[in-house]
Amino acid sequence: MLSKAQIKYIQSLQHKKNRQKSSQYIAEGDKIVQELLQAGMPVKAVYATSAWLLQHSQLLDRLPADAVIEVDNATLKQLSALTTPNNAMALLDMPPADGGLPPEGTVVLALEAIQDPGNMGTLIRIADWFGIRQIIVSPDCVDVYNPKTIQATMGSIARVQVKEMDLRTLLEESKLPSYAATLHGEDITRFTTIREGIILIGNEGRGLMEETIAQATHRITIPRLGGAESLNAAVAAGIICGRLLI
Repeated sequence: MLSKAQIKYIQSLQHKKNRQKSSQYIAEGDKIVQELLQAGMPVKAVYATSAWLLQHSQLLDRLPADAVIEVDNATLKQLSALTTPNNAMALLDMPPADGGLPPEGTVVLALEAIQDPGNMGTLIRIADWFGIRQIIVSPDCVDVYNPKTIQATMGSIARVQVKEMDLRTLLEESKLPSYAATLHGEDITRFTTIREGIILIGNEGRGLMEETIAQATHRITIPRLGGAESLNAAVAAGIICGRLLI
C-alpha cells in the first residue's frame, strides 16, 4: 500500500524541475517496464497490479522485496499522467547527463532544439532500430525523461544512451565526420554507407542553426519529389539513417 506522501512524490515527477531535483523519473507501460528490467536499468521500484506482478515474477527477482509494490487500478490512475493507465509503472534513477566525445568508429545521432516529447521518443526508437547506441542532445532539447518521451520510446530508452552536450563544442572537438540535415545539402543518395559519424537533426520548425551547419563536414538533404515544404524531424532522421547506415 502506498502512502499519500509516496503518491504525491511519484506524481511530482511529472514535472521537469522535480525530476532534476531528485534525479529520478517514471516510466509507464507494461512493455516499457519489462524492457527496462530486462536491460538491467537502475529501477528503484515497480508499481503494478497483482496480475502483472505474478506474470513477470522472474523479472522482478533481482529487485529488493520492498521495491516491488502491488497497487490497484485506482492507485495506478492516481499515479499516471495517461488517460488510460497501464498495468505497471517503474521509478528509476537518471543516468549522468553530462557529455563526452563519442568514440571513433561509431555512429551517433545529435539532436538540436527538439521540442516535442513524442518526436524525441520516436528519435530514440529510430536510433535503437538502426543500432545507434548513443544520442547527443543539445541543452535546449525537450527533457528526455518527460513521461511522454519515455512512453514514445517504447522501451528503446533501455538500449540507447542519451547524453547532453553543446553541439558546436561536439563538432569542434570530435574527429568524426558530421552530416547536417538541411534543405540545401548534397543528395543523400550519392553517399555510400557510413561506418562512423555524427548525424545532425535540427528543430521541428527551423531545422539546424546556421552556425551548426557551418561546422559540419557534410551537408545532406533528402531528395524532394513533391511539393511538401519540409519533413517531420523524426521522419527525416529515419530516412537519413536508412540511407546512410544500411
